[in-house]
Amino acid sequence: MTDQTERILELFQQINAIPRCSKNEEAVCRWIGRWAHDRDLAVRSDAAGNLVIEVPASPGFESAPIVVFQGHVDMVCEKTPESAHDFSKDPIRHVVDGDWLCADQTSLGADNGVAVAMGMALAMDDQTPHPPLELLFTVDEETGLTGAQALAPGFVKGRILLNVDSEDEGVFTVGCAGGRDSHLTLPLERGPLGLKLQRFKLAACGMHGGHSGIDINKHRASANKILARGLDTLWHNGPFQLVRLAGGTTHNAIAREAEAVLVMDPARMDEAVSAVLALEQALRFEYRQTEPNLSLLLSPTDGDGPGEAVTESGTRTVIDLLLALPHGVSAMSADIPGLVETSANLAVVDDSKGPLKILHSKRSAVMSRLAAITADMNAMARMAGASVETGTEYPAWEPDMASSLLDRCKTVYQKRFAAEATVEIIHAGLECAIIGSKYSGMDMISFGPTMENPHSPMERLYLPSISRVWDFIAALMESYRPQPQQEGP
Repeated sequence: MTDQTERILELFQQINAIPRCSKNEEAVCRWIGRWAHDRDLAVRSDAAGNLVIEVPASPGFESAPIVVFQGHVDMVCEKTPESAHDFSKDPIRHVVDGDWLCADQTSLGADNGVAVAMGMALAMDDQTPHPPLELLFTVDEETGLTGAQALAPGFVKGRILLNVDSEDEGVFTVGCAGGRDSHLTLPLERGPLGLKLQRFKLAACGMHGGHSGIDINKHRASANKILARGLDTLWHNGPFQLVRLAGGTTHNAIAREAEAVLVMDPARMDEAVSAVLALEQALRFEYRQTEPNLSLLLSPTDGDGPGEAVTESGTRTVIDLLLALPHGVSAMSADIPGLVETSANLAVVDDSKGPLKILHSKRSAVMSRLAAITADMNAMARMAGASVETGTEYPAWEPDMASSLLDRCKTVYQKRFAAEATVEIIHAGLECAIIGSKYSGMDMISFGPTMENPHSPMERLYLPSISRVWDFIAALMESYRPQPQQEGP
């Protein structure tokens, strides 16, 4: 492991010692601000909490253009069912597994804490000459790029942006999908529980989850969709009433767990358990390559919860809506083989506060297709009697294949590693889309070290890729050294 890799990992561990779930970044931003002040680096922040740290140019680079080195400080906070981790106060515990770094039963937060650590390491390194830098560290990226959306004119001066939020070393990202969140509210009519009815819990768990953009085409099961199929199967063996329903955690993660509490005649238990078991076996066959631990279990429960249940007709409406709402890949790109163009994520369902609340997230590289899949979802919601409010939305980042920054990066990578970098467009949201719309003339590219399974407890970072990304960054910085002017004849 190189000295720079060790420094980056040490900084990353310090970042991970501070709770930083989305919308809870104040403490880590204060810590970064103190770090900058201790090194006499100018810092500015805005009302949203975004930071810019100015790093003066190395000697000889004073006339070079300002380079913006950008990452986000927040993370998606996911943990396994057995984990007792408290994201509001506990540090993320690092675990080294061979060449991989992961966390102890939680998401790692390498997305995107490793970018922040790399930017800080670059500012600290006297051996890596560089042009003037702006370290742009944004907040609240994971809930809808809201930190980037709050950036004001003039907050960033540079017009060369290095976004270090991609997840495959040797790949340059030059475009991304746009996205839109929708919040559905379905009123639920409830009544007292029948005296002869018994509570049961239907739990869908054991699924991988993952990033709802880059993992949406990996045939991973949505626990919310699996739960809906389980409820539908139970219904065909006789009506029942829902007491409670919950699944998923955030808009950009595929739901890993979901459960429903329901009431029905206990005399039906054996028949119902057999029906659920048969469905579980069918699901395990469907997902035999990707979800070996998928579980769908019906069991009696005493449990806590309201002493009332949703009416039978209301229960059927809930099931129908969850079955009908789109989830997964909707369309593949007609222009780029293998690229997902449009998708949807049935992200979160929850009726704990009375009505059923559903968070539904959609992505597309074609904004008219994003509007179309939104219209489909809105129609389904209306037919069920639900209202819809649009939440966070952001545009697609249209690729510029003639970008001078892209050409420079490809040339530097080829010279440094004697290999061609891959250039791609991804089916995920990147802050480049927002930043480019706010600052005209911004030349942008995204790259980063290799990681897998972000937004899940299986998230892990490939350690050897850190040094390769660092070597590329160092060579890229050197490429901005101003050339001495030739004297005239």
